[in-house]
Parts: sequence; C-alpha cells; structure tokens
Amino acid sequence: MIEWDDYRYFLAVEQAGSVLAAARRLGVNHTTVLRRIASLEKRLGVRLFERLRTGYTPTATGEELREVIARLQQTLLAAEHRLSGKDLQLSGVVRIATTDTLSTGLLLPHLAAFWQRHPRIQLQIIGSNQLVNLTRRDADVAIRATNQPPDNLLGRKIGVARSAIYAAPRYLEARGYDLTSNRHHWIGLDETLAHLPEYRWLERRVAPERIALRLSNLLHKIEVVKAGHGIAPLLCFLAERAPGLIRLTEPEPLFDTDIWLLGHPDLRQVARVRAVMAFITECAAADKLLQGGLSKRLMANNPE
Repeated sequence: MIEWDDYRYFLAVEQAGSVLAAARRLGVNHTTVLRRIASLEKRLGVRLFERLRTGYTPTATGEELREVIARLQQTLLAAEHRLSGKDLQLSGVVRIATTDTLSTGLLLPHLAAFWQRHPRIQLQIIGSNQLVNLTRRDADVAIRATNQPPDNLLGRKIGVARSAIYAAPRYLEARGYDLTSNRHHWIGLDETLAHLPEYRWLERRVAPERIALRLSNLLHKIEVVKAGHGIAPLLCFLAERAPGLIRLTEPEPLFDTDIWLLGHPDLRQVARVRAVMAFITECAAADKLLQGGLSKRLMANNPE
C-alpha cells in the first residue's frame, strides 16, 4: 500500500519551506509533519531535505521526487477532467474562487435567484485574494480583478472595477472638502496589498504621516470610511451602494481593473459549470456599476 499522505506532507514542506509553515497549511501539529517526513525518508532510504537554519531545502533526491509527483498530479488531473466532462446534469457542486469584494458585490446578492433557477446545484465560494490554480482543480470557476488574465484558461471579461475617493458626510463637515488639506486622515492599504495600483498612488500622492490607518481588507476599509474615520479610494461598485458615503472625485483611471470570469477548458462541457458561468455573466452584464457607470451624484469639493 502506498502511503499517499506522506507525499502530501512532503509537498507541503517543500512548498512552505519549513515544518511549522507546512503544519499551519495542513492544520496539524508540527510533530506530525516531522513524523511523516521521517517515515517517508526511512521507507525510501534517502534524505529528502537539508535541514538548514533558514528552513528546509529539498536535496537533489527531493527535487527528483517533486518532479515525479508533479507528473503524477497532471496525469490524475487529466483523468479527473475527462470524467468531469461527462457530467451533463444540472446538479452537483461548483467551486467558485474569488475575492471577498467580488463575492460581496457580485455573487451574494444573487444567490436566491440562482437557486431558484438551478435548485440542484450547490455552490462553494472560496474566498481568497490569491489566484487559485484552476489547472490543479483548486476551484472550477474563478472571478478575478486583473488586467493580465492567464492565457491557459477559458475566460471572458465581464466588467471593470473602478475606484474613486469617498468620505462620510460627518467627516467632511468636521474636516472640510479640500482634498489637499493637511487636516485629512487618509485610510490606506498595508504591504500585503502593495501590488494594487491604489497602494502606489497613495504612496506618491499622500505624505506618510497623513495616512492614519492601513488595512489589509478592502471591505474593512469601506466600513472605516463609513464610520467617519477618514477618506480613501474605494471600489465604486461597493461604495456607490453603501449608505452614508459621498463620492468626492471622478474614478481614477489608474485604478481601473478588468473583472474576468475564468474556467478550465476541460470543463467547458460540464453542464453545472456552464450554468454557473452563464449566470455570473448575466448578473455582471446587468450591473451598471460593473459596466463602468455611476449612480450617485458627485459631491463637489466646495459644496457652496
């Protein structure tokens, strides 16, 4: 009998670079990881990792094993895709990977309508800011805000995410409407979201001492601004619908990011996946905010 789990632990350590990080990823105690790796090394009669002070690095044998496992994974996934492609029933589970913002703004408001149309399809929403690997079947469908969609996936652009500067009325009454004023508290992003254009824009335009708070969650940023704690660029497709927010600027073109609906080509004939993708496309097309329009009146910097 092949101890498949031992190879899962091997991959976790190889990808994470340490036993502790692998244990967190697998949701187990680090001693369990150590025991599994030791068991695999003993069974194979080889040393798979160099134990360095900086972490675990695969030996030459470990790298060879990683390549063998990768080939096995591709073979198994190809078989799984072929089997899944034969499913013509509008039933079963469809896993959708997306960010918390797109889930909140695009998916969650329409769940009742989807289930009314497809009562036998069960949805699993995987909330993550990381781009999941659809080739490995981490998910069946992905909704991502990106201007560089992957070439190897079946995809279509379904909208655009725009951002503008917003604030709460009570905040503006206390600190004024002049965005160049040093009286303003800006709400920014932390380093985990440094890849977003908004992060770089704020770093260039606003002095560090004027950024009163940094967050790693875009939904939390909307709530902080609504509470009257500062001003910030916010996603228009969420902020325009939020009560208690005033838009102070037109959307900044630098922030514009295309929204893509992505799927694996091998699943294009799976009925439940096609139904989910068609429904998401339909909802996005009907959403004026995701198609570039704005519904709320722009508040001038000087209301007088």
